[in-house]
Amino acid sequence: MENNSNNLTNPQEFINYVNQETQKLLENFSSAGGDDIFSQFTQSWTDLATRSMEDPTVWIKAISDYQMAQMNLWKSLLTGQSEAAPVANPAPGDRRFSAEEWSTNPVFSYIKQSYLLGSNLLQNMAANAKLSETEQKKLEFYTQQYIDAMSPTNFAITNPEVLQQALESKGQSLVDGLKNLLGDLEKGRITMTDESAFVLGENIATTEGAVVFQNRMFQLIQYKPTTEEVFEKPTLIVPPCINKFYILDLQEHNSYVKYCVDQGQTVFLVSWINPTTDQSDISWDDYVGEGVLKAIDVVKEISGSAKVNTVAWCIGGTLMASALAVMAHRKDTSVSSATFLTTLTDFQDPGDLCVFIDEQQVKRLEDKVNNQGYLSGKELATSFNMLRSNDLIWSYVVNNYLKGQTPPPFDILYWNGDSTNLPAEMYTYYINKMYLENKLSEKDGLTICGSPVDLGRIKTPCYFLSTIEDHIAPWKGTFKATETFGSNIEFVLGASGHVAGVINPASKNRRNYWVKGEQGKGPDHWLETAERVEGSWWPNWADWHKRRGGKKVPAPTAYGNEEHSVIEAAPGSYVAVRIA
Repeated sequence: MENNSNNLTNPQEFINYVNQETQKLLENFSSAGGDDIFSQFTQSWTDLATRSMEDPTVWIKAISDYQMAQMNLWKSLLTGQSEAAPVANPAPGDRRFSAEEWSTNPVFSYIKQSYLLGSNLLQNMAANAKLSETEQKKLEFYTQQYIDAMSPTNFAITNPEVLQQALESKGQSLVDGLKNLLGDLEKGRITMTDESAFVLGENIATTEGAVVFQNRMFQLIQYKPTTEEVFEKPTLIVPPCINKFYILDLQEHNSYVKYCVDQGQTVFLVSWINPTTDQSDISWDDYVGEGVLKAIDVVKEISGSAKVNTVAWCIGGTLMASALAVMAHRKDTSVSSATFLTTLTDFQDPGDLCVFIDEQQVKRLEDKVNNQGYLSGKELATSFNMLRSNDLIWSYVVNNYLKGQTPPPFDILYWNGDSTNLPAEMYTYYINKMYLENKLSEKDGLTICGSPVDLGRIKTPCYFLSTIEDHIAPWKGTFKATETFGSNIEFVLGASGHVAGVINPASKNRRNYWVKGEQGKGPDHWLETAERVEGSWWPNWADWHKRRGGKKVPAPTAYGNEEHSVIEAAPGSYVAVRIA
């Protein structure tokens, strides 16, 4: 590949080569769970065509409208009125066609409008399909993926900005883009930020602390207090095992961990292992028993407190709910309060992820996962990125590979690219028992660590933070905990999405959140009756948490205790393990 690029001295040959390599990359990055997006698209449309033959009127009308619009487009082009009377316009918020050439240049205006007309045709036909709800969502999703992938902005020869930049740089932008492309092909993922700008423990994940315990599942970090006195009850944070913990400890100005420490909390945090084939047999029970429950015990031993406050996010929250149900069955009241951040405990509505979750797709992915011993974090990341493909895939294809640009430093995107695997045993249990069968929400539907699980037995006071634009843990799905838990729940709804809605520092006090809605009548009624509050939800949670922290005591002056001594400085070695 490298030799081919070096021998391309003819500019047209070089452009053709770049286009060929770009198309390879598009195919490479457009798969999730082993399913190629184009094959999914083809299969969905084959099903649609077969069933629509029963009533082809929708097809006939859609094609007739498309033909008429194309005729109008040609007419406007030939009469020189393409700029004044566009036949098709991008949707609001679509930034792909922001360059003025897309409107002022007749050729590119035609390319843009023709693409948009074709996109509208496919979208309308998919939207009017007479399929089951599940199949309908899959059809619309993969249709949109195909539409986004085929955008003229994604190819050098049909993107005026790319051509102009190549002309001005005398082809250097294409050379730089090819280097970026080959580098990412080698990594197997798209580079979304300047990764050289961040070093764990130096300018990211920098809150001072030490690892005071570790086993095959996790390292436990204890953070250094910043106040003379701390609350008697320590705080244990359980992050997702799907991603690394430092989303909660990015930089000083947006670190949730640092915020907790500054509030006078003695903070401990679980840093999960990044599993390989050797850990394929680690199970959901292991994550609960050797993970969450063990961490609670160690925190109690080190702090000397009989009670612990917990905070858990996403799948970390699902693990915490499982642990609390086990503890409730054992009549263990060690957890004084539990905070859940964007956490599903009822999986009836998995949000946008439903397009990847049916028995057929899960079975194919299970076979692959069991064969390699783990679910690849890269594949998982690609699945999540596909949910917002224009923002998280194609914009980088254009900027990195066609324009030859290096993305600027951005801590959240650095974290997003630092993926983790999931053990085969744990993943197959999670995807089947939670997503496909929704057993966690059933009374005694599961047995975990030898205990029947009933969320109704949980009496621990809970704080549930969900976000209104969350496409991974839809807030109306997380709201169901208010109906299934047996405890008093403070439900809070934040603005934005799954990550940005949680990492909303109090120092910036941006966005807004809703509180004090009426429970018992469903999520829509709750929101209608809720009070909107401007700013970050962090202070609201800190006030709630403070009332459950116990009395103030002198801050600890050392890490760990006699039994659990310092192993290494935070952020520890487990978090530094990257996927090859």
